[in-house]
Amino acid sequence: MSAEATTAPLPAPEACAPVVPTQHQPTGGAVGVTFDLKPLNPSSKYVKLNVGGSLHYTTVQTLTKQDTMLKAMFSGRMEVLTDSEGWILIDRSGRHFGTILNYLRDGSVSLPESQRELEEVLSEARYYLIQGLVEDCQLALQQKSDAYDPLCLIPMVTSPKEEQQIISSCSKPVVKLLHNRSNNKYSYTSNSDDNLLKNIELFDKLALRFNGRVLFIKDVLGDEICCWSFYGQGRKIAEVCCTSIVYATEKKQTKVEFPEARIFEETLNILIYETPRVPDKALLEATGGAAGGGGGPHRADEEDGREHRVRRIHVRRHIMHDERPHGHQAVFKD
Repeated sequence: MSAEATTAPLPAPEACAPVVPTQHQPTGGAVGVTFDLKPLNPSSKYVKLNVGGSLHYTTVQTLTKQDTMLKAMFSGRMEVLTDSEGWILIDRSGRHFGTILNYLRDGSVSLPESQRELEEVLSEARYYLIQGLVEDCQLALQQKSDAYDPLCLIPMVTSPKEEQQIISSCSKPVVKLLHNRSNNKYSYTSNSDDNLLKNIELFDKLALRFNGRVLFIKDVLGDEICCWSFYGQGRKIAEVCCTSIVYATEKKQTKVEFPEARIFEETLNILIYETPRVPDKALLEATGGAAGGGGGPHRADEEDGREHRVRRIHVRRHIMHDERPHGHQAVFKD
């Protein structure tokens, strides 16, 4: 639609009025109906709005119901821009103008769920100086902000009792990283600090990657310096200790390793404990298990009495200087 735009005051109320039907007697004797425009009330006059290409029909009564910029435009205090077809032009996006009109009509409106659209409605409400709608949008945005759920929660254990309660009550596998740099009576090697940070960074990456499937917890009060522990169904399955002692020429030093491949492997292994495993009856029968006919109670007693073993992986211990008396052969041990 192309039309010449002009700046003019709002037309007089009598220029447009509600449509009132009247009867007349046409030629041939049939009774017909014609429509004459007769003004009843200035506030009931319809106006045509072109808001950024979006066309709207409404009344002056709606536009002047609240003390807004629209009331100033359509109460004669401001000049309005109209085209040759009588459309009043407003140089704004018309995407949410329907929401603006509905709020002016009813005093309330259903706001969009999307945060982006909420911010757009808020921007339009501020432009038109509709304070009530501004407050409603701000309240809705605040509620969305308060209801924001963090992506990943990492519990920090403060005592062995708290750690035990967390692990025993969690239905998911658990990975714990104990890091306590100050828990050391020797000096560190040159790259130990870097490796300690790499362990912490890997912990954060794994926590984000397996969020919802594995519970990751941190411990800063234990006896070790850097140690990973892996739990399934409430019991420890594996452990990766990342520290060792280096016997240097003049003094002992603590070395922190970064066994990334081993840590990632144990994290994948712990995923088999995501859900409790149900024994396969056919397999138990074939192997003479508890579900089968023979040896069931005796086999169960053996299983109960068997000590649970934990896979413990320690980094290699390095002996770089023989501190034993002269004449003894140097032996290098892991």
